[in-house]
Amino acid sequence: MSFGTKTNERPGTRAQVRYVRTSAYKVRQVLDAIRGLPVGEALEVLDSLERDVARVVRKCLESAIANAEHNDGQSADELEVAACFADEGPTLKRWRPRARGRATRIRKRTSHITVIVARMSDADLAARRERESSAGGSTRGAAAARRERVARSRQAKAERRAADHDHDHDHDHDHDDDDEVAEADPVETDEVTETDEATETETDEVAEAEADEVAEADETEADDDEDETTGGASTGGFSFGNTGERPAPADDDDKDED
Repeated sequence: MSFGTKTNERPGTRAQVRYVRTSAYKVRQVLDAIRGLPVGEALEVLDSLERDVARVVRKCLESAIANAEHNDGQSADELEVAACFADEGPTLKRWRPRARGRATRIRKRTSHITVIVARMSDADLAARRERESSAGGSTRGAAAARRERVARSRQAKAERRAADHDHDHDHDHDHDDDDEVAEADPVETDEVTETDEATETETDEVAEAEADEVAEADETEADDDEDETTGGASTGGFSFGNTGERPAPADDDDKDED
């Protein structure tokens, strides 16, 4: 009993990526979108997919196209994705601590991706060329699309380099302007310093004048105090000083009465 050709025994040029850190289930969802398509359309589909593994599949497909061109001498415009599949790789076991001293297992899946490209049949090529001719040649081949992508990438890289160079040039000019401003600042600093010195001199003179006035006022008050003290001693107002007079003797009559 024959079941036909197995998937991994399909004729064509293949490329394989092993030990991809993604589960085979996720990779198969991307491979189902490009299976049986011409390589040009398959590359466009992979560009539009919002899956991280789509980039890995794209690299694998580009490697298969390059192998067909250089090793088998085939044209990229006549190739299609004859088969693509993902096999499960080894699973890495890890552990996560949980409550009550327990641990749960973490399974880190891996997969092996295989892409096989082959030349399209003559009937498919004729139908495709007829569609292209009826559409006015708007459909691009895989090689032409690849050349355009490479040209766009190189142009974008050249523009980025030119922009970085212009930015560095402008930055150097900014430094030159800063140097000119720094050279002009010392003149203004000297003028400000002279103004500050003149202000400090005037402040010192005013302070000295105020100190002299306070000293003269203190001397005047001291002289007034001395005059008041001398006047009180001579007149005997409230002074009990020695005036040189002796007290009068008591009368004899007073003694007899006693």
